[in-house]
Amino acid sequence: MSFDMSTEKESIYREIGIRKSVLDFGNQIEAGLKERFRAIDETAEYNQLKVIRAMQENRVSEACFQYASGYGYDDLGRDTLEKVYASVFHTEDALVRPQITCGTHALSLALAANLRPGDELLSPVGKPYDTLEEVIGIRPSNGSLAEYGITYSQVDLLPDGSFDYDNIKKAIHDKTKLITIQRSKGYQTRPSFSVSQIGELISFVKRIKPDVIVMVDNCYGEFVETIEPSDLGADLVVGSLIKNPGGGLAPIGGYIAGRKDLIENCSYRLTSPGLGKEVGASLGIMQSFYQGLFLAPTVTASALKGAIFAANIYEKLQFPVIPDGQEDRHDIIQAVTFGKPEGVIAFCKGIQAAAPVDSYVTPEPWAMPGYDSDVIMAAGAFVQGSSIELSADGPIKPPYAVYFQGGLTWEHAKLGVMMSLQKLVEQDLVKLQ
Repeated sequence: MSFDMSTEKESIYREIGIRKSVLDFGNQIEAGLKERFRAIDETAEYNQLKVIRAMQENRVSEACFQYASGYGYDDLGRDTLEKVYASVFHTEDALVRPQITCGTHALSLALAANLRPGDELLSPVGKPYDTLEEVIGIRPSNGSLAEYGITYSQVDLLPDGSFDYDNIKKAIHDKTKLITIQRSKGYQTRPSFSVSQIGELISFVKRIKPDVIVMVDNCYGEFVETIEPSDLGADLVVGSLIKNPGGGLAPIGGYIAGRKDLIENCSYRLTSPGLGKEVGASLGIMQSFYQGLFLAPTVTASALKGAIFAANIYEKLQFPVIPDGQEDRHDIIQAVTFGKPEGVIAFCKGIQAAAPVDSYVTPEPWAMPGYDSDVIMAAGAFVQGSSIELSADGPIKPPYAVYFQGGLTWEHAKLGVMMSLQKLVEQDLVKLQ
C-alpha cells in the first residue's frame, strides 16, 4: 500500500475542520514566506548559541535541577539560573523566581523596589499596558504607587507612532526617578519598538538626566532580535517566564535583569529587607525553567513565523494588521482589527479549536481582573497560562482588535491561524475568492 503524505495531510486537515478553500489559501500565503522564515531561523540559531554559551559559562549541572524547599539558602539551581540570565542579557545581576507570578508582578516589583515617595515615574511611550494602570494608580487601586506618593506622567507618541522627543525632554525634571519603556504594543494598535529604537530613546533620556533609571518592559520581545534592550543601555529589563524565555515549559515565574544595586532592591522588595536573594526556595521547578530557556529561541522563532503568517493572511483579506505582512518584527504579537466584536470572538474560537488540549471548549468574553472591559482569551495549552503557547485574546471594545501570539511549533501556529480563518468563513465574516 503506497503512502501519499500530501494527500494524508490534507485529509487530517479536513478531519480537524479546515475546508479545502481555507487550506489552499493558507498554503498559497506560506509559499511566499520562505525567505522570511529562513532569516528567522538564522536569528534563532544565534540566540540558541547565546543561551548554550551562558549555561556552559555558568557551569549548569544536573545538581541545578534538584528540589529545594524551606528558606532556600544556597539553592544552587536558583542561583545558577540567575547567573545564566545575567549572562544572556549581558547585565550585572538578575532575579529569576517562581515567586514572581507574572509579567505585571515583575514590573510592579521593579517599580516599587526602586521608587520612593516623592519620586516620579515617566512613560515616554504613551499609556502603559492595561494591568499596569492599577499598579501605577492611573486607575485607583489599593496599594498603587500613587497611594505611596509616587507621581506619574506620560508623553504620548506622535501620530506616526514615533517618540515625541521635544515633550519628553520637557517632561524630565528633578523628581523623575525612573523611566519605563514598554517594548510591545499591548492592547494597543501602535507598532512595537525595535531594540535599536529603544536604544536611541535611552541614549536621549540619559543625555538629559544621566542618573535616571531606565526600565524596559521586555514582555513578548525576548529572542526576537539578536540583541536585547540591556545591550543598549537599559538599567533593568523585565519579563515573564510564561512568555518567550519560559519556552512554553515554565509554569510560572518572572525575571528582572540589570544593574546589581537595582536588582538588590528588587530582591528586598520580593522577600524582605535584610533577606533579599538569599531566601525563596525553587520548590523543584528549576528544571522547567532551564529547559524552557534552552528551548526559548526556537519556540520564539516558531511564534514569529505564526505571527507573520497571520499578518499576511489577514492583510490579503483587507483587514488592518499591525505589524503589516512585510515589516521587521520586534515582538511575537500580531494585532488584527476586525471592527466588530463578532470578528474577535470568531478568531479566538478558531485558535481554541486548533488546540491539542481543550479544543472542544468555547471561549467567551468575561470580566478579567485588571482590565476595564470584558476580555476574551483562547488557549489550549500543555502548560496552562503560558502565553508563548498558541493563544489569542483581546478586549471587547473598539476598535475590536484581536492579539495573536505563540505557538510552540510553527506547524501548530499555522493550524491555529487557518482555523481562525475557518471560523470567520463559517460565520460569513470573511469570503474567500
